Amino acid sequence: MSEPTELDRAVDDFSAHKGRLFGIAYRMLGTVADAEDIVQDVWVKWQSYPDRDSVRDVEAFLVTMTTRQSINATQTARARRETYIGPWLPEPVDTSADPSLGAERAAALETAVLVLLEKMTPTERAAFILREAFDYPYGRIAEVLEMKEPAARKLVSRARQSIESDRQVSVDTAHQRRLLAAFLIAARAGEFDELEALFATDVASYSDGGGAVRNVSRIPVFGRTRVAKYVAAFASHFWTGVAIDWVDTNGRASVLISRDGAPIAWLSIGAVDEESIDRLYWMFNPVKLGHIAHVVAVRAESAAQ
Repeated sequence: MSEPTELDRAVDDFSAHKGRLFGIAYRMLGTVADAEDIVQDVWVKWQSYPDRDSVRDVEAFLVTMTTRQSINATQTARARRETYIGPWLPEPVDTSADPSLGAERAAALETAVLVLLEKMTPTERAAFILREAFDYPYGRIAEVLEMKEPAARKLVSRARQSIESDRQVSVDTAHQRRLLAAFLIAARAGEFDELEALFATDVASYSDGGGAVRNVSRIPVFGRTRVAKYVAAFASHFWTGVAIDWVDTNGRASVLISRDGAPIAWLSIGAVDEESIDRLYWMFNPVKLGHIAHVVAVRAESAAQ
């Protein structure tokens, strides 16, 4: 057997950390394609780096490169979102195989948290992700972000406060799944009273169509009665002839809704107690349905074999 080449070693070193690099980039940018682009750019730079043998900590080197490129990429992403039509939601990503998406824990992965991260500065977001999801020490975060450790601590603290002020603790996955199942039954039947009973007083429904889908609300719908009316109103036509596939996305139960074999929507919910839904997240943007639709298709193909 021949000795591994220098390129073979570069591939092995990169592959060992690729999941973590994607997890950082996805949390920073909120879309699979953008995160994959970052990871690919980092690979190209690593592959062509002239002195790889001098890198004592490959993970630290790659994480630093990924984080800094993600921070730069958020500037372009933010500019795009300023002209985005309707609410912007992160692209749902499959977490059935990796519930924490390459991290030490599944922090900063739920749809609700990613939406809140969008309100932060890129460096705040990066500091929070590195600390809460990947458990990096403050000194290491400071090195990645090229600042003093007290400044890194302040960034993480400010980000935590922002998250906590906007969001209560979510219920566990079992109760979240049960509430979603109950919602689907009531929504498909168009039962206004049952829907209203499932919702918290301040429930909000967000629909991301990206301007590409007709008849999708371009503003959030707020309040128990208004959201129940909104959902019940489209029951007679939206749910006709659909197939529903359960999927684990962003660490939570969700469903992919398809008609005639083509995905038309993804749906997940947020809940802050065991009896009430406080958020509905609808993804209609076809660009953001491709990843999770592929996961469902592959799963169905495997089951058929």
